[in-house]
Amino acid sequence: MKKSLTFLMLLTALLTTLNATDLNDFINKKNCDQIIDKQAFTICYDYTAKGARYVAYTLDGKLVNAVNVKKRSSFYTEKNLPKKYRSHTRDYTNSGYDRGHLANDASFDYDEKAVRKTYTMANIIPQAPKVNRKTWIKAEKLERQVAVSLGSVSVLNGVVYSSNPKRIGKNKIAVPNGFWKMIYNDAKGYQKCFYYQNNDAIDVKADKLKSHQVECSILINK
Repeated sequence: MKKSLTFLMLLTALLTTLNATDLNDFINKKNCDQIIDKQAFTICYDYTAKGARYVAYTLDGKLVNAVNVKKRSSFYTEKNLPKKYRSHTRDYTNSGYDRGHLANDASFDYDEKAVRKTYTMANIIPQAPKVNRKTWIKAEKLERQVAVSLGSVSVLNGVVYSSNPKRIGKNKIAVPNGFWKMIYNDAKGYQKCFYYQNNDAIDVKADKLKSHQVECSILINK
């Protein structure tokens, strides 16, 4: 638990307020080595980690679940990045980690082009398999449910790296200690925050979404 709180405290220096969320507080030139606008979502990219630090987007409740694009893209290298800072799908081969989406494909499957954009490797981080396949997806499902219920919802995904992270692949991709998701609609007074440690030491059957929920004030004020 203390380790989890340490990870959470690392986030707080970058957070201001969710009551009137301004993405410029997160996605800016100070926090991001490069900002990549994929139109459907925005990536704050970290050259040292060779991965995203933040990924933000807004979902339209009328589009979410309206269409189910069955065709899924292959992962592809983000050519907008300088070559030496790119990650490649082969970096994950036999690494023990999944290619985990931050902007998840299921939230964008109203349009084939939007789905393809989520498969850029700039949107992918090394995720523990159980977390990626069984637990993190519950928070992803919630964002779609809230979008439909409220008409729209904004989502900010954040990634927590240590000062000396484990690395995988030829390109030495940093493995996050954890990651989080903020789901909010300021106009409707809705906000929920979830934090996940990036390891498979989890009882999937016993895991509940609420077990990952944290008070947004913890992220903001500590």
